[in-house]
Amino acid sequence: MRVIENNSSKIQLQIDKMKKLRAEYEAKEVRYHTFSKDPSKPIPGMTLQESVNLVALTKYLKHLEDKYAEIKQAMLKKYVPIQRKAELDEEMIMTLKRRDLAENLNKQLQFRHQRLQIISNAFISWIKSDMSSSFEDFVEHIQKTKSLPVIIGDEGIVEELLEDDPGKAKGAEILLCYIERFSELMSLGEYEKAACFAANSPRRILQNIGTVNKFKAVGKIRGKPFPLLLFFEAIFSTSHAYRRPINAELTLEGIKCGLSEKRLDLVINWVTQERLTFSEELGDVICDYGEQDTYNKAKCLALAQMIYSECGLHKKALLCICKQGQIPGAMEYIQQFKDFTYDDLMQLIKLCPHIKLIQCLTREWNGKPPSLSFGLAILHLFSVDLKKVGIKLLQEISKGGKSIVEHLMINDQFFSLENWQEIANICLQNGFDQLSQDIMSILRSQAGVTEISEEDDTVNLMEHVFW
Repeated sequence: MRVIENNSSKIQLQIDKMKKLRAEYEAKEVRYHTFSKDPSKPIPGMTLQESVNLVALTKYLKHLEDKYAEIKQAMLKKYVPIQRKAELDEEMIMTLKRRDLAENLNKQLQFRHQRLQIISNAFISWIKSDMSSSFEDFVEHIQKTKSLPVIIGDEGIVEELLEDDPGKAKGAEILLCYIERFSELMSLGEYEKAACFAANSPRRILQNIGTVNKFKAVGKIRGKPFPLLLFFEAIFSTSHAYRRPINAELTLEGIKCGLSEKRLDLVINWVTQERLTFSEELGDVICDYGEQDTYNKAKCLALAQMIYSECGLHKKALLCICKQGQIPGAMEYIQQFKDFTYDDLMQLIKLCPHIKLIQCLTREWNGKPPSLSFGLAILHLFSVDLKKVGIKLLQEISKGGKSIVEHLMINDQFFSLENWQEIANICLQNGFDQLSQDIMSILRSQAGVTEISEEDDTVNLMEHVFW
């Protein structure tokens, strides 16, 4: 038993030693080979023959070592410890504070220099004069008359420079500097910078037709954005920064420019998002563009409708709604704004002879009586060279049968019996014999209505067809 136990102990020790060695090997293998891929696969960047060639492997190893050294050097240059970043941030804050102090001191020194320059010029002028008055009186006289020639080029700011407030003294000079800087950018061909400069000018001093004409004079430059379009993009995008919207004249010019460059996307954004001044001319321009660009006609009509509605031009807004085919919306618009006259609606069906629109106007809508007479609408269409539309309406009504015709005739308060005789004749002339017979039959069935014989010479047929 002792021999067996000793053998078992030796075997257990060997097993424990093998387990320990295996654990160390696995740990070593994980530590050094977790990053690598399958070693049976070819080395990236080398062929199979190169993978077994000692010279090629040595050369490739040298390449990898150089690449590693390069990456390590780049890491040292491009990255710094986080503590260094905090130090740099603190240095930047201190530098910005010193810069602000230096700028304020510079402004004060410039203001003092300009005042001293004016006083110096005034003193020279006083010496050249007869010096009959005191120097203080002479300066007051200059301040009132503004007669002293100033080197900076604007006599209008003499009074402001003689004030104690540097802010007032700088106002006129800032505006002048803006204009000069804008002219400089234009002369250098920096049109994009000039456009942004004009858009951010104080008091919108550069947002006027004069500036537009300067950009127009530049014209188009091959390979570069249109300078005039850049100007309008800049001023429209900054329109929210001002209390008042862009005036109507600039708005109209900007929309024309955008449409001329086929940039309907910009126009849509300007009209819907920016602060512009709408006008009737603006809506007309967009409508005309929609007639030329049939693919985007619906978008143009929607924009024009919004503009006309904002301007209170309800007739044109209603026409845009109808041209978009939104007949229910048009009927709601008519009910909402009750200032449409009978002539307005007649003109509407002339400009937009839509069958569904005419049917809605000549029938009850939401329990309200028809807005137009069906008979008068038919006569109007035939009188304004819209015979095809009139024939289509007659076709639609003939499909409904005699009951529909009778309902229309009885409820049409604007159309007399004599006029229905004319409608019957039109139906007969255009091949709607049954509809003509139905109309005549309904007329004969009306109480108090008698057909007059053509053989009766005692009756003036030119005055009345029916009694």
